[in-house]
Amino acid sequence: MAMTKSQVYATLAERSGLAKKDVASLLDELAKLAYQEAPNGFTIPGIGKLVLVDRAARMGRNPATGEQIHIPAKRVVKFRVAKVCKESILS
Repeated sequence: MAMTKSQVYATLAERSGLAKKDVASLLDELAKLAYQEAPNGFTIPGIGKLVLVDRAARMGRNPATGEQIHIPAKRVVKFRVAKVCKESILS
């Protein structure tokens, strides 16, 4: 089962020797920085990178009716997992 936000804060606080409040503040600031810098690509070393990707328009299919539909072009945010992260988790 996935860790809750409180569990993540508590674990990081225990491992780093910081207060939970400080860990929460640090992670909040990291998230704000990631949102701000995502258009340029934002890397978290050893974990991965946030990037913006332009998706082309395409034809799709409505799964309920089988009818073909046009899916317009759009810009999406993707997270590319770092190679070292993949290797660490999958090995």
